[in-house]
Amino acid sequence: MTSPILITGGTGTLGRQVVPLLRAAGRDVRVLSRHGGDPVDGVDHLTGDLFEGKGIDPALDGVETVLHLAGGPKGDEVATRNLVAAAARAGVRHVVYISVIGADRVPLGWFTSKLAAERAVADAGLPWTVLRAAQFHELVLSMLQKMAKLPVIPVPGGLRFQPVDSGEVAARLVELTLGAPAGLVPDLPGPTVYGIGDLARSYLQASGRHRLTMPVRMPGKAGRAYRDGANLSHEAATGKRTWEDFLAAYPTI
Repeated sequence: MTSPILITGGTGTLGRQVVPLLRAAGRDVRVLSRHGGDPVDGVDHLTGDLFEGKGIDPALDGVETVLHLAGGPKGDEVATRNLVAAAARAGVRHVVYISVIGADRVPLGWFTSKLAAERAVADAGLPWTVLRAAQFHELVLSMLQKMAKLPVIPVPGGLRFQPVDSGEVAARLVELTLGAPAGLVPDLPGPTVYGIGDLARSYLQASGRHRLTMPVRMPGKAGRAYRDGANLSHEAATGKRTWEDFLAAYPTI
């Protein structure tokens, strides 16, 4: 009998796709979240708080593999340190973590927090795997929806994205979770690099909106990093689904 896999962030965009894939592979799953929930079809929902370190130890009882998907705009390194410390106490044999492309190159809070979380995973003394992915299509869409509420959309010069399909990231994470620890694996970007202006125009066209755009300059080290493409990847293996495919299939934009 195989041990259950513990997933943090199992109710988010990525987690909602990972859980059924692991169940389809015949694995029992535990989802750790702040709200918990009732067990459903081989999935136990447990209550815990990674930032406060509560509920983690009992959730890890009998677990050999942890898939750490939970994250936020800040504080990922704190939550990750608490998780991997508990995982070490429990004798976990594999920790898998989802990070972001450019974590080691873009000097912004979210990226540096992700890098610190990566280091917490690598320094925990446990076998580990880290996958860096590009921004999901859903995240780019959410950003554009907020920008479109403005009368004029600012278009930072040199800002580019390589959005990736979250379903493809989920499938890759399941593959890594069921495999042997592999350290830092190749990035998973989307198939196409887009300027933010191109993304904004395609969104406006798809949603039937009309907005003026205004070029702006991103200042400082972060602006320089983005203009240099520090958030982009040139790995040979990329996702297949394009931004255009995503927009065409999205129910409401």
